[in-house]
Amino acid sequence: MIECDDQELWVMGLGKNVDRGEVVCRYLHEGGFRCRAADLSQLEQCTPRAILLDISPWSDDGWGLLLTLKGNPATREIPILPLYLSEDGEIGEVFRAAGFFMLPVDQGYLSKKLKQYGLADESEDYDLQAMIVTRRGEERVQKAIEQLGFEAVNAYTGKEAVAVGTIIHPFMIFCSLMLADMGAFELMHRFQLYPQTRNIPFFVLLKEGMKEGERAAMTRSVDHLVRKDYLTREEFLSYFKKTGS
Repeated sequence: MIECDDQELWVMGLGKNVDRGEVVCRYLHEGGFRCRAADLSQLEQCTPRAILLDISPWSDDGWGLLLTLKGNPATREIPILPLYLSEDGEIGEVFRAAGFFMLPVDQGYLSKKLKQYGLADESEDYDLQAMIVTRRGEERVQKAIEQLGFEAVNAYTGKEAVAVGTIIHPFMIFCSLMLADMGAFELMHRFQLYPQTRNIPFFVLLKEGMKEGERAAMTRSVDHLVRKDYLTREEFLSYFKKTGS
């Protein structure tokens, strides 16, 4: 049995080479957080505050872990922060999505989570738009957000989403993990380049049964987003807010 601590942050996706999580844990410890490397089996005993998930080429099936965690009702509530760790464990990039939902989406769960995030409150007083970026549209996602009072705006490629989004400034964005022209994290990065769209909540839509080729394509889609210089401790800790001991 392991000692349970629901305020602890776990680094996952490291496989047998748990030393690759040393830099992340050291930075977090120095920032006042409790952190350790963990694996999927330990979730049967404990629930961490959040999971930092390595999705780099050196991870132990980071994409598969993401699908497993978000596809299981017992673990889907745990916040996940995807990271790109180098072979030596240096932090190359952080992909801070607002959240992840499995497809076909559970409309009740999606609505519940948006209310918990406080994102449904404004729709009662303002005419707000939510953008859905998928290859063919997602009717259940659209119905869920329309029931909360939002107008749904569809885009079918990343380029179209950027073109439309920088004009209408949607209140939030839902995007498939992989589009025809780019991955969700690349699109999120492009929106963050513009001051007017930098802080839009960005949700990623996941599908079950992700093929090996699709996982490889996703890894390639984030490779070029990785910084040439690794994140410093201060830069990495800027992604976190201390909300208790």
